[in-house]
Amino acid sequence: MKSAACFALPLFLIIASPLAAQATKKPAAETKAPVQQSAPTETSSPAPYDAQLLRLSEVLGSISYLRELCGAPQEDWRRTMRQLLDSDAANEPARRERLTAAYNRGYRSFAAVHTSCTLAARTAEERYRNEGATLATEITSRFGN
Repeated sequence: MKSAACFALPLFLIIASPLAAQATKKPAAETKAPVQQSAPTETSSPAPYDAQLLRLSEVLGSISYLRELCGAPQEDWRRTMRQLLDSDAANEPARRERLTAAYNRGYRSFAAVHTSCTLAARTAEERYRNEGATLATEITSRFGN
């Protein structure tokens, strides 16, 4: 929990300045012995800020595409996302996949609609930067130490 909050503040500063794999269930093989489920480990349980972190990942993907499209001074948003993944989901492959999928979903959703920099694309980028800054602030203030 602490790592996301520690990362969210620098991310907020970056944003404020001018990857969905679906799990498929396989049918269980028939057995006569009862199946014991292992207790969830701490790394498999969701963090209380996961919903906000997923949305922040999607916002980062959207900003990445829109800023690139409009020729804005290039911050390395992929590097920023990688830092987020390394700090908050380094030892949790499934969580890392969900965050990466959210980033990619944000990137692709705008790539499918905007092929040139228009007023709508610039407005969307500004709104997403504001939303990202809000999310980063909320994560930091609520879950940071």
